[in-house]
Amino acid sequence: MRFEHVVKLPVTAAVAWPRIVDVPEVAKCVPGVESVTESGPDTYRGAVRVAVGPVKLKLEGNVVVTKRDEAAREAAMRLEAADKGIGGTLRADLRMTLTDNGAGSELRMVTEATLAGRIGDLGQPIVKRKADQVVAEFARCLERTLGEAS
Repeated sequence: MRFEHVVKLPVTAAVAWPRIVDVPEVAKCVPGVESVTESGPDTYRGAVRVAVGPVKLKLEGNVVVTKRDEAAREAAMRLEAADKGIGGTLRADLRMTLTDNGAGSELRMVTEATLAGRIGDLGQPIVKRKADQVVAEFARCLERTLGEAS
């Protein structure tokens, strides 16, 4: 599945960039995140609880920052997680680009995700709707926290 999202931010790209690439810090704005801890250079271990349709998941896994280009303000991450309760996995590659757009900036996110096992049985429309909801909540939190920091 492919997801594309754009988040408008109230601060310049120069101000937003350090926050966007700080995984533990930006994870505070992701709904359902229970924990994020550094487990190595650009590698993090974490857990998130999320309800997708009628199914409640606890995904535990790793996030690896695979690209961080400050000059271009581009970053990429690979996420791999599993829910042991229902038996399923999520694997996603996320690419982010941050650009100035007048008074603020714009964060473009493109995610290529593969769902397997029972998680994959949920259906693309339900998963897309949940992804859109999570990104909307993430955007509101990020906008609020960056606005307070500036």
